[in-house]
Amino acid sequence: MPICLDSSPSVGNVTQAPVAFRESDPNCLDIGLVNNMPAAALESTERQFRACLLEAADRVVVRFFLIALPNIQRDAEGRRRLDEHYLGIREFWDRRLDGLIVTGTEPRKANLRDELYWDNLTGLLDWANDHTHSTVCSCLAAHAAVLHIDGIARHRLAHKRFGVFECVKVSDHRLTADVPVRINMPHSRWNEIPEKELVLSGYRILTRSNFAGADAFIKQRKSLFVFFQGHPEYEAGTLLLEYRRDIGRFLRGETDAYPDLPTGYLGQDMVAELSALREHAVADRREVLLAQFPLPLALRRVRDPWRASAVRIYRGWLQYLCERKSQWLATRYNREFLRSSKLAVTPAREPSAHSAKAE
Repeated sequence: MPICLDSSPSVGNVTQAPVAFRESDPNCLDIGLVNNMPAAALESTERQFRACLLEAADRVVVRFFLIALPNIQRDAEGRRRLDEHYLGIREFWDRRLDGLIVTGTEPRKANLRDELYWDNLTGLLDWANDHTHSTVCSCLAAHAAVLHIDGIARHRLAHKRFGVFECVKVSDHRLTADVPVRINMPHSRWNEIPEKELVLSGYRILTRSNFAGADAFIKQRKSLFVFFQGHPEYEAGTLLLEYRRDIGRFLRGETDAYPDLPTGYLGQDMVAELSALREHAVADRREVLLAQFPLPLALRRVRDPWRASAVRIYRGWLQYLCERKSQWLATRYNREFLRSSKLAVTPAREPSAHSAKAE
């Protein structure tokens, strides 16, 4: 079932009753989250996007749908959560959504076209082009989308692009109108799309980093497609939890290399403590050493300097959706008015010969 996110202001300590969702109101938006993350990250990803949209809503009511894509490999826990809280994408084939957010997932194949979910994901992107005002593609979903739309293949990095990177606003657009010239943004990926290839194929770069490359970019099709190579939705501790997860994989022998510390994210005291853990783990590789990771302390110390910019970007996106919905509603109203007017006006009948003679 969908949930309504309403950021109506509070009066004293009493929150006002949520505004009713009205299909005909351009400030009431239907937004779907196609969550492709593995089971361990399903709930946290829901929470991150829900919180970001709620903070950005600013008197906009969002009806929020959790949507599952077929052929994403899940364990029993993941399938159970999908059964309890998610709708299938096929339930939306014959309807519209004002906005759609599509997350990435951990790749299993070197070539994205070989992934089991490829046909379903590309079918979803084609549907979104005709049935949304705008679609956001995050991380791997962004890489898959540009590969499908323009045949631009991503490139493997020598090292994981992991940490918080300073990005610069390089293009004016509604989505970044209220964003400072310089912002920080978290990234966590092993691949990237070359900025030059994006520009040559008609993509517009909104923010970029000298170290992380293209951060946010767009392409106007029937729907406005918005792409993030970074993760503006991340919570303060998300990178830390990913780092701990990758250490666990090393200690269990699932990967050969000990993970690098996230760039620009941790204070010097935490860097020193985690570097000492690395030395110990490399010298004595046992999973039990993961218990030495100072998770509670580290979570208290990390910050999210990207949060304000992320909220502003999503606020700009929601405002764009409201404007486009208003235009769409006006067009639909005009069509229905013209149709009803044609039905109401019937041509005057010529008098019959009998009636003319009688006159």
